[in-house]
Amino acid sequence: MVKNRHIKIVTETVRLFKELRLEKGLSHEALAKKAGVTRSAISHIESGKRNPSLLVALNISYALGVELSDLLEKIETSL
Repeated sequence: MVKNRHIKIVTETVRLFKELRLEKGLSHEALAKKAGVTRSAISHIESGKRNPSLLVALNISYALGVELSDLLEKIETSL
């Protein structure tokens, strides 16, 4: 069931990205600009239509002012 765990990690990471974006009052457009991706990429990631690549996940986390490794550690310990 490793695959299910991986899916949960990705899903939770995206949920935290959205939560942080909303806490910071950022629109999809504003986050996309800071992360160097398109607005539709952020929208598709948050809606579950796409999974972020590692590079995109790193860019989003930096744009949100958090370390991806810290988010992943938090998620790993909660599963």
